Amino acid sequence: MSDKLERNTFLLLLILVTVLFFQLLTPFFGAIFWAMALTVIFLPLQQRLRQRFRLGPNMAALATLLCCILVAVVPMALVLISGVQQGIDLYQRLESGEINYGIYVDRAKAAFPQLVALLDRVGIDPDGLRKQLADAAVAASQFVAKRSLAIGQNALNLSVSVVLMLYLTFFFLRDNRFLIELLIRALPLGDARERLLIAKFAEVTRATVKGNLVVAATQGALGALIFWILGVQAAMLWGVVMAIASLIPAVGAALIWGPVAIYFLISGEYTSGIVLIAFGAGVIGLVDNLLRPVLVGRDTRMPDYLVLLSTLGGFAMFGINGFVIGPLVAALFLAFWDIFIREFNPETVGTV
Repeated sequence: MSDKLERNTFLLLLILVTVLFFQLLTPFFGAIFWAMALTVIFLPLQQRLRQRFRLGPNMAALATLLCCILVAVVPMALVLISGVQQGIDLYQRLESGEINYGIYVDRAKAAFPQLVALLDRVGIDPDGLRKQLADAAVAASQFVAKRSLAIGQNALNLSVSVVLMLYLTFFFLRDNRFLIELLIRALPLGDARERLLIAKFAEVTRATVKGNLVVAATQGALGALIFWILGVQAAMLWGVVMAIASLIPAVGAALIWGPVAIYFLISGEYTSGIVLIAFGAGVIGLVDNLLRPVLVGRDTRMPDYLVLLSTLGGFAMFGINGFVIGPLVAALFLAFWDIFIREFNPETVGTV
């Protein structure tokens, strides 16, 4: 009786201390998560560096971290800084009244008088619609611009998070074997199951991060290029927004270039509108349709609809980090049920 009481008390205190510890880490969740993701992505590079140059753990981790900074962190920082600068400029021009979206709506009215007459016949006030459209355009631009301004104002916090992420990445790279073995020893799931789940975690994280970021970067760059060619203001900013929107499967970047194409058409700039629609659907959309299933769906071994649902759910629950966490949770869900079916219902045919 005494041994059982001691054991239960210890387990209760263990759970309590663990919960409190994770509460302490909550403010640094983003930095910790992305340090783990970078470790998973760049771990194969570290292993090749150790084998080829016979580096010790510290030097191999440092060399890998430097490659990570040059390949991933620096390019993303430069693009983000450029987008933030354009966002701040857009915000200032909106506040000063230099940009007036009502003028663009007036151009659309002049280009399509038949549409104005049709709206009037069905009881829709064109002037009221003009104000609503202009207000919506201003609100959307102000939202993006204010977010850019907030990022610029919180540059110190963002820099601290990036430094913390890189600091943790170094130690995760250096001590990855020890940490994995410690985790396997601590979890009471059975070594074989734990290794399978850890492998699934690494596989899905690598696929979703690399795949989605490659698709996002490609679509954002193409979107910024076509916006710049067509003379859209703050093209780099909208390219960054397009890259973020492209993380949403199926719709993605069309949420940004679609309304701009519609504006071109209703304002009489038919060539720009047709070019943007053709480029958006035929080039930007093709990148999503070709690369995402190859880089994400195939490697995660999940159907496209499950990738879509888990990504949207991840965004809703975890914000921008959800594009990785959502598919990761879905993949672990499938892995757990696959283990359950094989081990607890062996007569069941097939797997999840």
